[in-house]
Amino acid sequence: MLAKRVIPCLDMMNGRVVKGIGFKNLRDAGDPVELASHYYKHGADEIVFLDVTASYENRDILIDVVERTADSIFIPFTVGGGIRSTEDIRRILCSGADKITINTGAVKDPDLIQKSARVFGSQCIVSSIDIKRVYVRGKSEVSDKTVLDTPQGRCWWDVYIYGGRTQTNIDALNWAERVVQLGAGEIVVSSLDFDGTKQGYDLVFLRELSERVPVPIIASSGAGTPEHILKALTIGKADAALAASIFHYGTYTVMEIKEYLARNGVPVRL
Repeated sequence: MLAKRVIPCLDMMNGRVVKGIGFKNLRDAGDPVELASHYYKHGADEIVFLDVTASYENRDILIDVVERTADSIFIPFTVGGGIRSTEDIRRILCSGADKITINTGAVKDPDLIQKSARVFGSQCIVSSIDIKRVYVRGKSEVSDKTVLDTPQGRCWWDVYIYGGRTQTNIDALNWAERVVQLGAGEIVVSSLDFDGTKQGYDLVFLRELSERVPVPIIASSGAGTPEHILKALTIGKADAALAASIFHYGTYTVMEIKEYLARNGVPVRL
């Protein structure tokens, strides 16, 4: 069995790492280069770097920060935010990133995934999908949407873009299947409902998605304890777990999480 991955996420705004709840009320969490270097030295399997306001502000990602971060680590490094073209992808990869992740740019132009996968290879094209639950009353059905039962009620999941600011009315499960068909080699799922709550991941969505698509799934949003990450990797069937707050503010270290997973039968790199 392949080892499961534990991945710190650096959400960046104005050159600083930030963290909030539901992509809002962001507060400073440190310097991206220092944090990435620290996590690399203490057992992180990968680093994900997201410029969370680049798409909304219609600007390019901060390449100088990408370059300095890439120079400080020697593990896979994924970068996203404000990517709108294959040239944007080329610049980021040439700046030291191993993979790029696209959300808004792909929703606005799905051909971008197909073109970039052909040029750079599916292995470095990650589809980032920001989701939010839409609850359905009673037993009513919603045409062209995947409605599932959750402990909180029946719902489907809408895709959000521009850093969680804009809903699209696109069914997230259907969209995930489409991006894989277009060439995405991996999917990272972030939940606006669970982000920053430290109450666990959206396990219902993760499990359904993992059973639908053949590419690796990275669970994001909601980690508060080692058990939450364990459940994402077992009940949710994710291939990797991404977390931010619990690492940035010293609640747990990456190695503490990995040792906990190992004790509970999850294969990890120690």
